[in-house]
Amino acid sequence: MNAIECKDVCFSYGEEGGFAISHLNFSVEEGEFVAILGHNGSGKSTLARLFNGLLEADAGEVDIFGVKLDEKTLYEARKRVGLVFQNPDNQTVASIVEDDVAFGAENVGLPREEIGQRIRFALSAVGMEEYRSSLVSRLSGGQKQRVAIAGVLALKPSVIVLDESTAMLDPRGRREIMQVVEKLNKEEHITVVLITHFLEEAMMASRAVVMNRGEIVMHGTPKEIFSRHEELLTYNLALPRIGEICKKLQAAGLGVRDTLDIEELAEDIAGELTCAS
Repeated sequence: MNAIECKDVCFSYGEEGGFAISHLNFSVEEGEFVAILGHNGSGKSTLARLFNGLLEADAGEVDIFGVKLDEKTLYEARKRVGLVFQNPDNQTVASIVEDDVAFGAENVGLPREEIGQRIRFALSAVGMEEYRSSLVSRLSGGQKQRVAIAGVLALKPSVIVLDESTAMLDPRGRREIMQVVEKLNKEEHITVVLITHFLEEAMMASRAVVMNRGEIVMHGTPKEIFSRHEELLTYNLALPRIGEICKKLQAAGLGVRDTLDIEELAEDIAGELTCAS
């Protein structure tokens, strides 16, 4: 079953220059991990807000688990599709971690005992149990983002959409968040839509799409997408460092594969050195 489906969706901010999203047809299956790639202004963040009902399509239809997203279904849709923003400070509403995580669950009127259970579940899922009573302001950027994810998880959504949620973090913080996201998909069976411009993050996804000017211009597995590196450059998406290393080694005459997996690259280099000796 499709968790999210866009049917000929169009959206414009009313500015000159046309649609931010143009006649887009796209779906995400329940349990899938999909990465949406694109440069700034490609429409990917607009799409995230359409999934959650923060924006309303000018034309076409967005379905959440087979139900059309409109004013009547918006409340239920937002409980099923959780959205995590780029800046965790924009989602912080309380000074103490457990109060912040509880906020959404309290607002939907859950019993206190149920809220307590959800706080424990959410903090455990993101590895922040020991910070339950901590001040949010004292946390690192990566820890704040994990708390933001926990706040969404406390509503027990079926889908989590991460809109550039690692963009403000250092490499270590980005790795921490991506490990949490992968765990949620594999162990909690939560459908994940990852919106990013970091190509290496998309390697964790089962499927990737590239957006440009409000349209999907490439789609396939992450490896299939990254193998078309010259085409990616035309959409202002550069290969991560390991991808560039592969290209330089190939240009030097080494028969290594196009890969973003360091173990695969090491295996290929070792094979080339063995042949040379």
